[in-house]
Amino acid sequence: MESPHPHLLLFPYPAQGHMLPMLDLAHQLLLRGLALTVLVTPKNLPNLNPLLSAHPSVQTLVLPLPPHPKLPPGVENVRDLGPIGNAPIIAALSGLRLPIARWFASHPNPPVAILSDFFLGWTLDLANDLGIPRISFFSSGAFLTSVADFCWRNMESVRRASADAVELSDLPGAPSFREEHLPSVFRFYRESDPDWEIVRKGMMWNMASWGCVFNTFDHLEGQYLEHLRRRVGHGRVYGVGPLNLIGLDDLSGRGDLGAGTGAGSDVLSWLDGCPDGSVLYVCFGSQKMMTREQMQALASGLETSGARFVWVVKTGSAKQAEEGYGAVPDGFEARVAGRGRVVRGWAPQVLILGHRAVGGFLSHCGWNSVQEAVVAGKLVAGWPMEADQFVNARLLVEDMGVAVRVCEGTDTVPDADELGRAIAGSMREGSPERARAQELRRKALEAVEPGGGSSWRGLDELVKELGRLQKQ
Repeated sequence: MESPHPHLLLFPYPAQGHMLPMLDLAHQLLLRGLALTVLVTPKNLPNLNPLLSAHPSVQTLVLPLPPHPKLPPGVENVRDLGPIGNAPIIAALSGLRLPIARWFASHPNPPVAILSDFFLGWTLDLANDLGIPRISFFSSGAFLTSVADFCWRNMESVRRASADAVELSDLPGAPSFREEHLPSVFRFYRESDPDWEIVRKGMMWNMASWGCVFNTFDHLEGQYLEHLRRRVGHGRVYGVGPLNLIGLDDLSGRGDLGAGTGAGSDVLSWLDGCPDGSVLYVCFGSQKMMTREQMQALASGLETSGARFVWVVKTGSAKQAEEGYGAVPDGFEARVAGRGRVVRGWAPQVLILGHRAVGGFLSHCGWNSVQEAVVAGKLVAGWPMEADQFVNARLLVEDMGVAVRVCEGTDTVPDADELGRAIAGSMREGSPERARAQELRRKALEAVEPGGGSSWRGLDELVKELGRLQKQ
């Protein structure tokens, strides 16, 4: 029997920063009456538990990850490899094309469209073969997508440009970036590598998709959403964020995709005893492991800053620990006892950022962290390192004025005294950045307001368009 609701195949990319917002989007689509099938590989199935608990109607399509010579056996998520794993994981996932086509052919009510992560641009070709539209989901921002799209389309001229100034003439305001600050996925591209060829084609195909959905909102990135609408030549470019504001309700375990122990939750009761706005939250995402020298400089900077803090330290393999990655200096925790807490592994980031005692966020400026800071109304002290982070930091510091830069670079070892002064300055009460961060929070809340908010309307428009596809 034909379902009265449009059926959509969702294909998330297996990395924490990509999966979380797509599952939040899935929640919203289900609330609006869509029927969903979510495609994952076996080891990523537990990541769907919060969604499946809230919506038992969700179907899953679990397909084994095809082997790839550059992937160790059993690895199915980028968190196990870091950013270098992206190209082989994308290439391995592209081997699912035939199993997906077989599933589609045998389904009594096949999907009217595929909604897949922007790292899975190859699915456009699959969707064309199946005779259905492909919608590209961007867990990143519209500014980053505009920058990356310019780079892929103008690869030769971008590569010939001076390392100090790559000018993006098509974009609003014609921004320029240093070569090492361009998106990593573009900079790492290797022409002769077949894996990277799949990545390149997929990135180009994103803009040729039937529609594009962004985890962002008009007040934050309206000019870049408009730029992308002009670029693709139609209006099916939707800003629907911040998705963590309208995602699944239980935030206590958000982001704990089986990688952590949840041992950080007792930090909330410690925060209860701290004055309002006095604590700096320090976290560099789910992938970055800091070297011994970086850990020492950061520890020393936090110590000399005089600020209260919660520092989340990513734990790695035994070999990484042996080499000093993620090693908190001896004696540090004893010296800062009472005003600083170190959490190893996972911590409830959304709940910590939303706590009244937290006044700032020392962050790598990954997009999920940016959105969570915006929703909490917290100033960002930025230390961008790789991927999309330099572009995001520029948006926050220069476009929006809700952040300050305290360091930059994936291998940079900051001067501890300078870092301490920068941290102390960012935690100063009454700074204009703090006030603007509060204002941006209000705009984010307005965007998801039922009925009238720009992101709410964007979601409704998307669902209406999918309803039209169902009738065709």
